[in-house]
Amino acid sequence: MLSERESKHHSLMPNKEKVVFFQTNPSGVWTFLNPAWTEITGFTLAESIGKSFLSYVHPDDRQRNLNLFHILSQGQTEDYLFETRYLTKDGGCCSLEVYFRITLDREGQFIGTSGTLKKISDCAARFISDDSPKRETLRDRTVKENKPSKYVKKIAFSSSDYATRSAGSNRYLEVLVEVEHSLLNLDGSIEKYIEILQSLGQACRASRAYICKNCDYDYGGLKFTLKAEWCAKGIQLPIDNHPWQSLSHSECFSNWAKRLARGNIVSSIVAELSASERNILERQGILAILILPIIAKGQFWGFIGFDNCVESQPWGAKEVAFLQAAAGALSLKYERLLVEDELQTEIVETQNFASQLENSVQERTAQLQREIAGRKLIQAELEKLLSLQQATLKSAANGILVMDSKGNITDFNQKFVEMWGIPESLMKLGNYRQALLVAVRQLENPKKYLAAIKEICFNPDAQISNVIAQGESGLRTGFLPQATGIAGPKAIALKDGRIFEYYSQSQRLGGKIWIFSDVTDHKFAAAKLCYQVSHDLLTNLLNRDFFHEYLCESLAKAHQNGSKLAVCFLDLDRFKTINNTLGHTVGDKLLQSVAQRLKKCLRPGDTIARWGGDEFIILLPEIHNLNDVVQIQEQILETLKAVFDIENYQLHISASIGTALYPIHGEDAETLIKHADATLYRVKSQGRNNYQFYNSTINSQASELLKLENSLHYALERQEFKIYYQPQVNINTGEIPKMEALLRWQHPELGLIPPEKFIPIAEETGLIIPIGEWVLRTACAQNKAWQEAFGLPSLSVAVNISPRQFQQTNFVNMVKQILSETKLQNQCLELEITESIAMQNTAFSKKILRELYNMGVSISIDDFGTGYCSLSYLKNFPIHTLKIDRSFVRDLTTDTSNAAITTAIVALAHGLNLTVVAEGVETEEQRNLLRVIECELMQGHLFSCAVSAEDATILLLKKCKFRRVITSFLVA
Repeated sequence: MLSERESKHHSLMPNKEKVVFFQTNPSGVWTFLNPAWTEITGFTLAESIGKSFLSYVHPDDRQRNLNLFHILSQGQTEDYLFETRYLTKDGGCCSLEVYFRITLDREGQFIGTSGTLKKISDCAARFISDDSPKRETLRDRTVKENKPSKYVKKIAFSSSDYATRSAGSNRYLEVLVEVEHSLLNLDGSIEKYIEILQSLGQACRASRAYICKNCDYDYGGLKFTLKAEWCAKGIQLPIDNHPWQSLSHSECFSNWAKRLARGNIVSSIVAELSASERNILERQGILAILILPIIAKGQFWGFIGFDNCVESQPWGAKEVAFLQAAAGALSLKYERLLVEDELQTEIVETQNFASQLENSVQERTAQLQREIAGRKLIQAELEKLLSLQQATLKSAANGILVMDSKGNITDFNQKFVEMWGIPESLMKLGNYRQALLVAVRQLENPKKYLAAIKEICFNPDAQISNVIAQGESGLRTGFLPQATGIAGPKAIALKDGRIFEYYSQSQRLGGKIWIFSDVTDHKFAAAKLCYQVSHDLLTNLLNRDFFHEYLCESLAKAHQNGSKLAVCFLDLDRFKTINNTLGHTVGDKLLQSVAQRLKKCLRPGDTIARWGGDEFIILLPEIHNLNDVVQIQEQILETLKAVFDIENYQLHISASIGTALYPIHGEDAETLIKHADATLYRVKSQGRNNYQFYNSTINSQASELLKLENSLHYALERQEFKIYYQPQVNINTGEIPKMEALLRWQHPELGLIPPEKFIPIAEETGLIIPIGEWVLRTACAQNKAWQEAFGLPSLSVAVNISPRQFQQTNFVNMVKQILSETKLQNQCLELEITESIAMQNTAFSKKILRELYNMGVSISIDDFGTGYCSLSYLKNFPIHTLKIDRSFVRDLTTDTSNAAITTAIVALAHGLNLTVVAEGVETEEQRNLLRVIECELMQGHLFSCAVSAEDATILLLKKCKFRRVITSFLVA
């Protein structure tokens, strides 16, 4: 129904005699035009309002129009009527009949003009043609004598032919003038509103007229409230009981509200409306309705409505145009009130600021006030504002440049000269074009402004503002953009790194003010904040959130291109030990150094981020084959082998890497990251310092490891751990001088679990600390029991120490306490550490080992030859024993290289007065060869595998010379 009504309304608007209602300010700039202007000329209201009416007058008629406007503005006549030609948007022109009249404020001051424009019909053309000699006389006399003509009024109001044709328009115009006078005296009272509504209602023969105002309500929408109402005689509705009082737009006529908010009118016969709308209006006796929006400063202030309760007929085009002009007058009035309030606020603020100026400024202000004492009040206020503007210009923290309407520089402040580094002499001499060249040369990319600079040089008469406005490729984007009104802030980058923001604002009397602010610090702070949001502040790598977002984008691109990519999850091995031992400062610097090395291993286009803690994640796009990923991972492991020299600490670190490939191992970010993480966990559980690709069995293994981890938390409490012992045998004497304590886990469901399966989990979770302490205490107590049971005071026990346990600050005290509790002699305890543990932090390791050595505790280097190949620590560290790794012993009889290495290790140990033990001896050939190279102590299945404490006791019993029966030689 609404679309049909709109269509019908628009069909009523076109007519033979279109009337344009207009208003201008004192400068001749249009402040109001009704839609008939667009129908006649083709120019839209948006592009016309705010511009001088002379811009649309035919060039040959402009001077005459300007002269008549001056006559009117000087008060020499109240109105005039004449014919002139106006331009149309299609490039042509049309003849219009123009009626101008002056508009005065409450004090009788000239504040603008109002009137009508009519397209001249054939009849009017004949009238003008017959009367052309007299009309020409009027024109000449008006222009030459510069005073009003009685014949203007005669043409406007006395011609019977013309009066009959335009009586309606004059009546509407007279009512508009009355409304404007009423608006000048508008004090907000209902009586004044009713007076305006009565004039408009009677003029258009409406039954009822009313004004509604919009206001906010609690739910964030708008509701309209009836402000005033007038009813014709015989049609009365008490204002307090009006059904539209305090209704929201959502409750009533929501479609109308949307149209009104866009500046459109609502005009219809009630019978053509929808049932819901018709039901509301017919209860009020309304047969036809016209509603016009009131727009103040671009906001939907409210609306004015007119009801016809007598006839069900559409509103005429003239009536609509007339009432649109009235609504426009109301809109202008509310805009003026808002502007007056803002001006008053500005005046108050300026006055407060003026009181704080220096005495010289106060004296100058007083002098200016004395000079303008005889002028009118408004002129005095303008002069006062001008003085304050000058003071503000000089004291402003921003650079300010003032240009007139012709593009010439009229004023500037010292800050502007300082910011741009322009010699002040150029500005004082008025050599503004040379000053502009100085400023442009400082821009980051001045080449794109050369065209504009040449225009200034080769065309001295060119206005600077026009040259500036040559387009996006000229100075518009680099210096001063040519724009109307207030332009938003734009940034200028200078060669020296500074960044300026500039604003432009049009002056009321023409010209522009340019304001420049140095926002270098602000921009850099904003850029820094943006960087911090997306990066890890410690390593300067991408952070977790930004990497995830980037990975999603890369996956979408890979899906579109059909390419492959890899996600590598990397974790530093035993980083927590370094962090907990040496502190977070050293740990942070180690992470920074690792990040730098990792970045050097990547290709252009690869992305690395810090996932958290000691974890990193890498995205490798455009993977052509698996070897691309393998090379990068091997390069990463290789680059981490080199020592890290941080704060006089020689640190070694390795990494474990788990990799998932797209689309083989997952097609979304979450799946790929989860699979890479699961693969990483598997690498760590299998010895670390390696890389693997994801496969389907990893998830099941990860579940098993998770179950083991949960059980491990309670294994010590439930006494599920067992200690097995393997003897070290002196092959020359056949004696057992030492037992090595080896931890085993007897799981109630999974059975005996080997240490290589649960020790990494205990190390990772920190459970290795209490477990290791239990192992050390139990082994020492068992060894003491054996000593007492078999009379073996020299029998020693060897206990393996984990990296995390060794790095504990209370480790030495813990050893002392256990030895004291078990009453085991210090020299009967041997602690085994690996080369990797010793070389992680050489300074710390040396300190701990020295304290243990001074206590008399023996130190053994386990798996010698498989770790870091740095022999200097053998000289610097206080150690007693080297244990040859089983990997060398296994191939001793078949591999000449292994034989050479083993021989060298034995010779090295003897040369340093160290004891040497060969692990993993399983055959007679291995034993014989080791005896040949003078390795006396051996350990392996050839002699005995690792056995329980009971079986180890039997083994010792066989070797013991005195076989006494003692029942307390086992430690629970």
